[in-house]
Amino acid sequence: MTQRPPGPPAPGPGPLLLGVRHHGPGSARGVAAALAAARPAAVLIEGPPEADALLALAADPAMRPPVALLAHVTDEPGRSAFWPLADFSPEWVALRWALRHGVPVRFIDLPAAHSLARPVPAEPEHPRADTAGDVPVRTDPLAVLARTAGYDDAERWWEDVVEHRRAADADPYAPFEALAEAMTALRETEDEAASREGDGEEERDLTREAYMRLAVRAARREFGDGVAVVCGAWHVPALRRRVTVAADRARLKGLPKARVEITWVPWTNRRLARAGGYGAGIESPGWYGHLFRAADRPVERWLTKVAGLLREDGRLVSPAHVIEAVRLADTLAALRGRPLPGLTETQDAVRAVMCDGSEVPLALIRDRLVVGDALGEVPDTAPAVPLQRDLTRLQRGLRLKPEAAEREREFDLRKDTDSARSGLLHRLRLLGVDWGEPSPGRMGTGTFREKWTLRWDPELSVRVAEAGVWGTTVLGAATAKASADAVSARSLAEVTALAERCLLAGLADALPVVMRVLADRAALGTDVGQLAQALPALVRSVRYGDVRGTDTAALTEVAAGLAARVFVGLPPACGSLDDEAAAVMRGRLDAVHGAVGLLAETLETSAEGRGKDLRARWYGVLGTLAARDTVPGGIRGRAARILLDDGELPEERAALLMGLALSPGTGPREAAAWIDGFVGGGSGGGMLLVHDERLLALVDGWLRTVPPDAFTDVLPLLRRTFSVFDPGVRRTLGELVGRPGSPGSAPGRTGAPPTGFGPGPDPVRADAALPVLALLLGAPAPATGTPRPEEAPV
Repeated sequence: MTQRPPGPPAPGPGPLLLGVRHHGPGSARGVAAALAAARPAAVLIEGPPEADALLALAADPAMRPPVALLAHVTDEPGRSAFWPLADFSPEWVALRWALRHGVPVRFIDLPAAHSLARPVPAEPEHPRADTAGDVPVRTDPLAVLARTAGYDDAERWWEDVVEHRRAADADPYAPFEALAEAMTALRETEDEAASREGDGEEERDLTREAYMRLAVRAARREFGDGVAVVCGAWHVPALRRRVTVAADRARLKGLPKARVEITWVPWTNRRLARAGGYGAGIESPGWYGHLFRAADRPVERWLTKVAGLLREDGRLVSPAHVIEAVRLADTLAALRGRPLPGLTETQDAVRAVMCDGSEVPLALIRDRLVVGDALGEVPDTAPAVPLQRDLTRLQRGLRLKPEAAEREREFDLRKDTDSARSGLLHRLRLLGVDWGEPSPGRMGTGTFREKWTLRWDPELSVRVAEAGVWGTTVLGAATAKASADAVSARSLAEVTALAERCLLAGLADALPVVMRVLADRAALGTDVGQLAQALPALVRSVRYGDVRGTDTAALTEVAAGLAARVFVGLPPACGSLDDEAAAVMRGRLDAVHGAVGLLAETLETSAEGRGKDLRARWYGVLGTLAARDTVPGGIRGRAARILLDDGELPEERAALLMGLALSPGTGPREAAAWIDGFVGGGSGGGMLLVHDERLLALVDGWLRTVPPDAFTDVLPLLRRTFSVFDPGVRRTLGELVGRPGSPGSAPGRTGAPPTGFGPGPDPVRADAALPVLALLLGAPAPATGTPRPEEAPV
């Protein structure tokens, strides 16, 4: 073993066991001090041994934490596990110390080949609690120690006991000995209870610890007793326990094993803050990183950072605020009996001094500083699947850097670079790698712009590994995946949606397969509802292809044929439907109408007269639906409204259809459904009633004839219909109906103008408004007898 410099001797014979809190900056500083004092001949770290060949990459200047080791089953990438490391993680500090000093370093935890070969056990519904409270010992032993010490917050206890311990002449081994002693007491209670209950988690820990003991024995045979072991404090009592080699080997015998691959991947502070999934459960990684990096005056430096952030946000924060916040934090720590201010005291001080008691700035501070947006980096020499390498190349070529923070990007599809960026994001979404989320408001048909929300999560590395089975490049993998999805699609709507995604992603090689499947499904499909559901996506595909310069002639022909089949089958399919089915069909009717308009525009530019013919046939279908008595009232009313808006239904004919629908022979519920279809659904029906007094009189007259016993049945539907109108429209309708002489209030006097309206314009009243308009427009005053506003008497 290398000779130690003068300093405190290592505690006792055998290996130096440094029990740590994972991702604890106090433990990280303690590990650095202990290793500097002990100068071990080898360093053993809790982690997967398969990563030993990758440890040298930690010394690469391009490696920037937070990072994580990713291990996954070779043939099943979805079965994976992460080992995240930050710059304040004790394991990372030990790894970098060993590499810097040329000391051998190894991982000694149970191999990932064994841990990933076993199914992940379910969480227990009622975890066992310790005797000091209701906190499960194994879930968070530090919470048990904190409660025993009289603290209600484990983080605050850890800060007081470990993080604020900064004496330069302190024994570097004392914290580890004290923590090992406490864990030994907890393990005695926990292991005794687990042995009685047959805890599966206890069995997993015992298996891991058996492997660790064997690895430590092998290192001692090679390097002597001068080895240092950095592991979770929970495992220290087990590593000190005397167990025979035969017993440890017997426990490991027969473990399942899988073939795994392992590499380094970037990690984020936000993932460190997650307690579940692949997170580390660190509530404040940004704060912990600051405590680790701040050599002195951590509170003053932290509050200076906070002040800078608030100034960037446009808030007035001066150096005097920082001074007062530091004083208040120190005072709060003294009042609360803490050795130094912690995160709680600094937040309270910031709230009172810099934020005027508001919680809103604190949310920004927590997001940007307490948690942080840090995203690690991994050198190019790290192993990666071919698909990941191709994705990295594309990201650099398109200058589309992965970022942990959510960021909005807008692409102009007329530019080659932006079009390529859009295609890459769409291909990744097809592969299940949701790096970007398109904004629906800017993804409309025919637009040349797309707006995306981008955020790179570490779990996407697993998705990329899973997608690697489809190909070695993003383009090849997306093409293969789209072709396979087309063949396995269960409905025509799925195939049309896939065709749209292929055009968005620019997958020209996948389109022939998708088109063949689409043509077969469309020819054999007999369900008009499914055909109507599939048509809009197919037409959008045609339009998107037109925007991106893609040849969609074959797709246009399929869409035209599908539309023709919908026209023939829609009227029979709309007959004798119940209320629920009628509501669904009404939505499909609106979707088909929009699709027909887009398809007609495309056909008008590609073939003479085809677009007009398509519109004419569709209007004929709507006319049939509007006049057929067997069609539900909501569909009839909606068909009539579409024709009226497009100028294909005269106003007199619309009034006649409404009169028939609201006649005494029609049931109240059916009549109310017709009104809902005609003026409901946010289609501007309120303004139609405001400007067409005949339709308003028909609706009002029908309402006054509804029997009282039936009125309670139709009231919910009517309230839903009129609730979508703007408040101003509803108010205007109420005034029109309530005025004397209005069409609604006096059925026998429909020819009389409403109160406030005359047969023609009133010149006197009009002249009174002209001077005001002239003043607003800066024009000369009109030659009327009315004085200008500034000349008028008060």
